[in-house]
Amino acid sequence: MKKTCIMLGDELAEYHFGIQHPFGPKRYWAFKKEFEKRSLCEKSQIHTPSCASEEQLKLFHAEDYIEKVKTLSATGNGYLDQGDTPARKGIFEAASVVVGTTLKAADLTMTTCQQAFTPIAGLHHATQQSAAGFCVFNDCGIAIEYLRHKHNIKRIAYIDIDAHHGDGVFYSFESDKELIFVDLHQDGRTLYPGTGDVMETGKGEAAGSKLNIPLQPGCTDETAMKFWEAAEHFINKAQPEYILLQCGADSLDNDPITQLSLSASFHQFVANRLSKLAHKHCQGRLLAMGGGGYNLENIKAAWNGVIEGLSNQS
Repeated sequence: MKKTCIMLGDELAEYHFGIQHPFGPKRYWAFKKEFEKRSLCEKSQIHTPSCASEEQLKLFHAEDYIEKVKTLSATGNGYLDQGDTPARKGIFEAASVVVGTTLKAADLTMTTCQQAFTPIAGLHHATQQSAAGFCVFNDCGIAIEYLRHKHNIKRIAYIDIDAHHGDGVFYSFESDKELIFVDLHQDGRTLYPGTGDVMETGKGEAAGSKLNIPLQPGCTDETAMKFWEAAEHFINKAQPEYILLQCGADSLDNDPITQLSLSASFHQFVANRLSKLAHKHCQGRLLAMGGGGYNLENIKAAWNGVIEGLSNQS
C-alpha cells in the first residue's frame, strides 16, 4: 500500500484574511500540530507546496478576474466580492500557492501515492468571475479541469461534506454530465450561500448527475450516516475515474458560524468509504482538500481523522 501524500509548508498558512478573521493563519498550524502529535507522518509522504501559474488559473477563472485579484492584492484595499472576501495585500500569491499545491497533490496521486491530502484547500465558493465566501481561486474547479487537460481523466466525482454548499463547483459544472457531484451540507434556507436544494440535480444532459443532500441544523452523525448510504450508492453507480473530497470541518458541532452537529468520526468514515470506492473504480486515486472550519479543535480532529480514514483500508 502506497502511503498517503500530505502537503505541508509554511506557505499554506499565508492564505488568510487576518489574525482575527475566521479564516486566519492559525487553522493551518492547529492541523499541523495535531498531525505531528498523532505521528501520522510515519504513515505519510510529506510534500511541499507549489505555486500555480496564471495559465493554470485560467483553466477555470476568467482572465479579467485574475487581473483584478492581482491589482487589488498589490494594494491590499477593497474586497474581491460583495464584502465577504477582503483583498489582503499578497492574497494573489497566497491563493496561487493554494491552487498550485492542490494541483501538485493531484499529480502525486497519478504517479507517487494514489491518495493525497492538502489542508488549506477546497475553496469551493469562488466562481469564474468572482471571489466568494473567503475563497479567492476555486482550486476544486481548477483541479477538475487540470485532471482532464493534463491526465485525460474525464469522469470525476466531487464529494463535499463542508457545512456550506459547494456552489462555485456546482453551478460551474451543472450542465457537465461527466462531473459527478455529491454534497451534504446545512440546508441553504438556514446558511450561506443559500443554495443546494435537493431538486438541483443537474441541467440538460447532466440531469441526474448531481446529488444535493441538505441537512437540518443540529444534524448528528446518526442522521448523516443514513443519508451517506444513498450518497455512496450514487457514487458507486457512477463509476468515476477519480475522486475529489472537500472535507470542511465546519460541519462539526460547535463551529462558530454553522449549526450542524457532526463529529470527526463522520469525516473519518466518509474518507475511508471513499478510499474503498477509489480502489474499486479509480485505481485508488483520491484527493482530499481541507475546506472550511473555524473551530481549531474541530479542524485538528476532522482533518487528521480524514488522513486516518484514508490510511486505514481495513
